Amino acid sequence: MKIGIPRSLYFYYYGDLWLKVFKKLNIEVKVSPKTNKEIMDLGINKSNDEMCLSLKNYIGHVCYLKDCDYILVPRIDNFKTCNQTCTNFLATYDIINNLVDNKIINYNIDLNKGEDELKGFYKIGNILKIKKKQMKKAYLESIKELKEERLISIKDNLKKLDSDKLKILIVGHPYNTYDELIGKPIIDYLNDNGIQVIYSNLFDSEEANQASRELSKDLYFKYNKENIGSIILSQDKIDGIIFISSFPCGPDSLVNELVIRKIDLPYLNIIIDDQSSDTGLITRLESFIDILEAKNGKSSISPCR
Repeated sequence: MKIGIPRSLYFYYYGDLWLKVFKKLNIEVKVSPKTNKEIMDLGINKSNDEMCLSLKNYIGHVCYLKDCDYILVPRIDNFKTCNQTCTNFLATYDIINNLVDNKIINYNIDLNKGEDELKGFYKIGNILKIKKKQMKKAYLESIKELKEERLISIKDNLKKLDSDKLKILIVGHPYNTYDELIGKPIIDYLNDNGIQVIYSNLFDSEEANQASRELSKDLYFKYNKENIGSIILSQDKIDGIIFISSFPCGPDSLVNELVIRKIDLPYLNIIIDDQSSDTGLITRLESFIDILEAKNGKSSISPCR
């Protein structure tokens, strides 16, 4: 038996947990490779125009795993009131179920209805004929390990705020920020130019969620609140912000526009679609870095007067 895990969307939130649990249970897993043009084209060809680039990308990763016995596609609705996920996180299971012939392993997270992650893993255990006690042990051990690893990652991310380099906060969902074709070219360019890159997803989730209320008390998208909360938690130590989103993401288009109107920091709003040019992207990044360097007296370029 082989379980396929698409390296997109959910993977960047829950992939480490899935891999740890399945490893402890000696279940064979195949993770799709880092996004490449072949995978992206697979997704685009199977998608419709209204889907965001991230969802098209996810579909491409699913199609790549057609040789697996099962594909893991959860449905994640909410983490209680005012902590809703994107509609794609709700609809993806139905979309994939109508696109591929593979069997799908799924579970549901809906804390408003008492359906939590552990119950979801119990459901996976039932499908794979794993005893409930065995699944619970693997899950709890993995959660403990992940909490320790995340604390280290958060600590390392926050250390960068004390750097003497130009510091740019990347505000974006990890499935965009860390994707090989969507966000990684941006991150690589910044690193190659000596910029200290701070990641919005590597702050304490609860603190960032609460901090977001300084920008808006009415938002209910969990991951967007955590992203913009990182701005409040770091605004006194960063030089600028880069927003990364995929076209046409509904939550990002709403939230990022709201935040841009309220912040008093230099920003660059990058929206990636399947027609985006690396050349145009690099030109925008060059200009943004020049502005930050001039503003901070680290360049020969004089700011406009």
